Amino acid sequence: MGVLDYVSELCSLPKDQRKLRKKQFQTVEMKVRIDCEGCERKVRKALEEIKGVSSVEIERKQNKVTVTGYVDARKVTKRVRRRTGKMVEPWPYVRYDVVPHPYAPGAYDRKAPPGYVRNVLDDPKLAHLVRASSMEERYSSAFSDDNPNSCAIM
Repeated sequence: MGVLDYVSELCSLPKDQRKLRKKQFQTVEMKVRIDCEGCERKVRKALEEIKGVSSVEIERKQNKVTVTGYVDARKVTKRVRRRTGKMVEPWPYVRYDVVPHPYAPGAYDRKAPPGYVRNVLDDPKLAHLVRASSMEERYSSAFSDDNPNSCAIM
């Protein structure tokens, strides 16, 4: 039986390949500087050749590229960087109504597209600037229309 065990080990898949997981369907948003139609074509072609990509949306004015499909975000950014030679970074902006204090020093960015601010809630260095303290919350709710016990003077 020693020979049979040895042969079966040779024929079986390696441990790494047996535990492969399927990639999840996800949306990858990137910031890529796109100047002209040629740049847009080059980025689109590089992304559509990736296995698992369902759709590619490019917003040239915002320099935003959105890829949906069964892909890995790191591989997508690496592919765009290598094939086009352009600087690629994850999309750093969110809608301004998502952030509690959108015009805090770390959140407000003049380079952001209209209606967007930096996503500082995920950044531990700047998160304390955009979150209200408990004292601020108390003061703002004291004069709120939603509070039934609020001050009647206002």
